[in-house]
Amino acid sequence: MKHPLSVTAMLVGLFVAAQLVGLSLVLIDAHKTVDSAGRPQIAFGDTPIGARPDVHGAGSLVYIAVGVGVGTAVMLALIRFSAFRIWKVWFLIAVLLSLYVAFGVLLPAWIAFGLALVLAAWKVFRPNPLVHNFTELFVYAGIAVLIAPLFDLFWGIMLLLAISVYDAIAVWHSKHMVTLAQAQTRSNLFAGLAIPKSGGHVKDAHAIRAKGKGSGGKGAPASARAQAGDMPRGGADVAILGGGDIAFPLLFSSVVLVWLVNARGLMPVAALYETLIVTACATISLALLFAYSKHGKFYPAMPFISAGCLVGLGIVWLL
Repeated sequence: MKHPLSVTAMLVGLFVAAQLVGLSLVLIDAHKTVDSAGRPQIAFGDTPIGARPDVHGAGSLVYIAVGVGVGTAVMLALIRFSAFRIWKVWFLIAVLLSLYVAFGVLLPAWIAFGLALVLAAWKVFRPNPLVHNFTELFVYAGIAVLIAPLFDLFWGIMLLLAISVYDAIAVWHSKHMVTLAQAQTRSNLFAGLAIPKSGGHVKDAHAIRAKGKGSGGKGAPASARAQAGDMPRGGADVAILGGGDIAFPLLFSSVVLVWLVNARGLMPVAALYETLIVTACATISLALLFAYSKHGKFYPAMPFISAGCLVGLGIVWLL
């Protein structure tokens, strides 16, 4: 097992919590209606930050791919010119907007923005394990509320497959991820869950550049280590789970939730219960990855989590 049982249990538990928070907010944000035949339907209005991008079908997948590509290119440019202050501002804005969207589902806009601003600033400038992990639960919920309505079931499956292939390449073969990881360690900023294993703090998780052997090689990327789940540090050993490993299964399960209502005609609450089958299968896959992974080796989590999601969808399909 990669980590002590207690640490593994906490990571898996926080993963489940993030999925539940996200699904709940997606369902709360949805407008419940009925069609001409009296069957339940759900649709989505604007978010606190405005209308969603007007993309559908293959365009949704292209939208995500372009976003990842542009984000990577910008980050590499910032690294090239050592513009880490810009990276910190960029990270702060991303966290702020995600939290604002999530809190905006539950609270008046001005309260949601104020709370998001306080927590985002706290997370970036005064990090600690409690604030870091608490905000992570809502960051991915905000992403799901914003992006999940852009996908139908087929393109949701395509997104899972595409991100799984990319994850495997990025962890085992990509070279630019090493550069990205080094930049993140210098900036003391990262996206994902973090559990100190030996009395360290979340802010220590990027205090020293990652070193280790395995598929990631020397200076293995933070994203790769997020899949494996640990980052040894000078004086601190922090188990982490990368943000993409939380966001993408949540996006997929949110798409399944909408599909169950709009295509299968389930009541929203019943659809939520069936969607939890997908969440459960994804969680089991993650737990098995942690259980069978070895210390010092790095594994792309998304292929395993995606397999769990698809098994869960298969079970839901048969119900």
